[in-house]
Amino acid sequence: RLGSTLSTDLFSRCDHRCIPDLYQESVNMSLVQVIEGTLQPQPETRKAAEAHLNEMMKRPEHGLEVLRLIADANAAPPAIRQAAAVHFKNMVKHGWDESKDEEDRKGIKISPADRETIKSNVVELMCTVPPQIQAQISESISLIAETDFPDRWQNLLDTLVQKLNSPDMAVVNGVLVTANSIFKRFRYVRRSDELYKIILHCLSKFQEPLLAMFVQTGKAVEAHANDKQQLLPRMEALRLMCRIFFSLNYQDVPEYFEDNFATWAGEFAKYLQYKNPLLVDDDEEDEPGPIDKLQAAIIANLALYGDKDEEFFIPHLPQFTSLVWNLLVNLSKYPKHDPLVTTSIKFLSSLIEKQMHNDLFKEDATLQQIVKAIVIPNLMVRESDEEKFEDDPQEFILTEIEGSDSESRRKCSRDLLRAMCRQFEQQTTAICMEHINAMLGEFAADNSKWAAKDTAIHLMLGMAIKSESYQGVSELNPNVDLMSFFSSQVFPELQDANHGNRPMVKATALKFVCTFRKQFTKEQLVSLIGVLGNHLSSPSIVVHTLAAYAIERVLMVTNGQSGGAKQYMVTRADLQPFLESLFQALFAIIDNPEWNENEHVMKCTMRILARSGQDVVPVTGAIFGKLSSALERVCKNPRNPSFNHYLFESIAALVRNCCSKDPSMTAQLEELLFPPFQSVLQLEILEFTPYVFQVLAQLLEFRPQGSGLGAAYTSLFPPLLTASLWEKKGNVPGLVRLLEAYLKQAPNEVLGSLIPMLGIFQKLNSSSATEASAFELLRAITTHAPQENLMQHIPMLFQLILAKLTQSTKQSKYKPLATSYFALFCGAFGGRTFFECINQVQAGVATGLIEHIWLPSLGDVMSNMIDAKVQVVGLTRLLCDTNISPSLLDDPQGQQLWGKTFKGVVAILSAQSFTAQAIEDDETEGEIGYDATYSKLSLASKKPEDPFADVADPQAGFLRAVQELSAQRPGTLGPIIEGSLATDPKLQAGFQAMRGQSGFI
Repeated sequence: RLGSTLSTDLFSRCDHRCIPDLYQESVNMSLVQVIEGTLQPQPETRKAAEAHLNEMMKRPEHGLEVLRLIADANAAPPAIRQAAAVHFKNMVKHGWDESKDEEDRKGIKISPADRETIKSNVVELMCTVPPQIQAQISESISLIAETDFPDRWQNLLDTLVQKLNSPDMAVVNGVLVTANSIFKRFRYVRRSDELYKIILHCLSKFQEPLLAMFVQTGKAVEAHANDKQQLLPRMEALRLMCRIFFSLNYQDVPEYFEDNFATWAGEFAKYLQYKNPLLVDDDEEDEPGPIDKLQAAIIANLALYGDKDEEFFIPHLPQFTSLVWNLLVNLSKYPKHDPLVTTSIKFLSSLIEKQMHNDLFKEDATLQQIVKAIVIPNLMVRESDEEKFEDDPQEFILTEIEGSDSESRRKCSRDLLRAMCRQFEQQTTAICMEHINAMLGEFAADNSKWAAKDTAIHLMLGMAIKSESYQGVSELNPNVDLMSFFSSQVFPELQDANHGNRPMVKATALKFVCTFRKQFTKEQLVSLIGVLGNHLSSPSIVVHTLAAYAIERVLMVTNGQSGGAKQYMVTRADLQPFLESLFQALFAIIDNPEWNENEHVMKCTMRILARSGQDVVPVTGAIFGKLSSALERVCKNPRNPSFNHYLFESIAALVRNCCSKDPSMTAQLEELLFPPFQSVLQLEILEFTPYVFQVLAQLLEFRPQGSGLGAAYTSLFPPLLTASLWEKKGNVPGLVRLLEAYLKQAPNEVLGSLIPMLGIFQKLNSSSATEASAFELLRAITTHAPQENLMQHIPMLFQLILAKLTQSTKQSKYKPLATSYFALFCGAFGGRTFFECINQVQAGVATGLIEHIWLPSLGDVMSNMIDAKVQVVGLTRLLCDTNISPSLLDDPQGQQLWGKTFKGVVAILSAQSFTAQAIEDDETEGEIGYDATYSKLSLASKKPEDPFADVADPQAGFLRAVQELSAQRPGTLGPIIEGSLATDPKLQAGFQAMRGQSGFI
């Protein structure tokens, strides 16, 4: 009865929007018309068609209907067929993998027969449709292969290989694109027997045809040397085959490739020297040409082999090193050659940094040439760099920020210098210092030659670092006087108040400070805050962004560990004198409508707010005004997720600063925050609702005890139970957090909605994506709801949990979640109540549950202090509750289970991570950033709640309970305990130590 009640109460609140009559008249409405409707500009028509199409996806054979439409050139215009191909791809993406939850599959059900029909025809279809549609079908094949290949689609590669013989290069390239996407799964993953089994299967089918096709295509390239239309698809085919080569060789070099490497090497060498004016567009400066793309793919393969140190490859290294070198020094400075330059430099770096290749580079003349002909030209500012600095600052900044995946000529050149220093430190340092001094002399003689100074600083950035991490540089080149260079060359640029002087050099100087922030003393860092802050006023987006980035990184510098806690070099007191000027400059940037949302500026604002604590309380209203204005602007077009995240983190920081010491300030903050937050919820800005729920929960948690909910929170509560809110998974953790806050703050005011809340648990429990949130909510209900309100629903809740437990796999995270809840329940209501409720679901199920599910899951709690404590308290009551009838101690089988359970508790208490001391909250800020899955606000996070805070020492409580039970059952427990620990000397010793500490006999 409860199950149906939950569904009714929860889902009766759904907002079922009416679909226009056009889409309700006929279920058999033409698929073409529906897809055509999804392309219409009118929102109502388009949304109605999309809703109808989503319903059609749930019908049997819908996938085949779509494929028939795609395959029939006369069935519909090209745009509709292409939209159908996109629809089919999305259908496969969501519905093909049957291991997904029903909700994640969006109700899509594809029968086994339809699956086989689709797999039998989809490759042929890909080979017969136009290129735009072919790309979608190719991706669909790859998505199907993720789950079915090779075990349930063993003829896939045979079919693809057969199509490689097609005379149509569009078909051949479609096959290669598909094969490449399938084989990409072998890159960047951990080795395993299952992975190698799949790779061997792919090699058996594809390695020989791949080499034959590569050679054959090369001959066709030679034959069509004067025919551009024939050359272009064949050059693309060669590039795709190189990427397939990369994937098949990524884990290990297969025997076939080693045996036939002479052939591969000959082909690779040929194309590294290949020239054809037909394939070079002299007017194109930005986009790589077909030869450039092929050569970059070949060099990536060479770098892969170079990293593997394969013996057969070493004899080829001199030739390939020479070819790459010659290619590199002759490439233009245009951006179109950037990918080829960076790939080439990375190849040389991978060789230079290995001692086994020292003979190739050890001569002074060689090192001189590398620095002069490769490093310096690619560190120098180009005209395109200046244009990017002014016209595309965000792209320029990407290459200068630590940890960025963006590769630039400068970054790769600095990495090359670092590789040289690892093997030839003194020689490389001397060569670089000679060039640095010459460049600085050139600048000193003529200040207009600022590019020389900029290059000199980048040379220093490359050779001074010996090792570094995201926290900064940890070891320097001992041959470099870094601080002297900073004082004489870098600091003067930072002190220059004229923002128009050499902005690119200023940007490099800011990067220098950020890079070497850990090498400065506390006094230097504090003084740098003011200097860096001056550059926040620069009109250059790059300069003021890097200034904000540098300030934020400087604030994160620590002096290591002190007493187990981080100690920041720049403290709250150090920062206080700069707050006014920093906030003025930062908000001047944020308020400027001509500049896009700058995530680094907002992150700097967040970091300062988090660090400044109570110092910002007097100006809370002004800062909230600025943040609210920013929120109002981004609500109109939420285009930068990172900026938005740091904006809400800033709001959370202010709430924490104001309310942690003075909870009465919640009323003032509610007045400030509720209007913009209500706008977010009313406008259904889905990107922001998870943030709003978290900050609302944070505010509610800070409300003074006994103050109730207040009018605003009281009126907000009923809409929170609306089903549509819970449909978006990103909302779920924040909503659960908010309901927890309601339950904790005013349980009596929300208990009237207990059944709808349990209905929410039921919904969340049904999906693996939300099951953790389901138990978080259930734990809050169990902790804060009176027992008499909850007990009538427990058997049905246990039934839901047990039903899902029977479906869980060994790798499932559901078992630890469920057993942690059982422990909480036992600790709260006793072992007898647990046995009675669980056995109402199925007589006698309790003992099997404990032995086969609960006890095996205990290992998962060892690293979480609160979970471990909950298990100890719950299992203690389970073991020692004398009201259980029949008792576990009444028969040999029960005594054996009692012993196993006892052993499990001793294992938890003996774990190194377990301590009887109170759990302390970690107040350090740590790294904070946007997560596309769920945007958790770190600065709105709360201390984990200990449901058994009244149990100060769970170990003592456990031993005391066992001692009391032993007194009631003389002579019973001793043999059971001894037998349970007999096979584990460590646990025996641990238990003896506990006994000694407590006096337990």
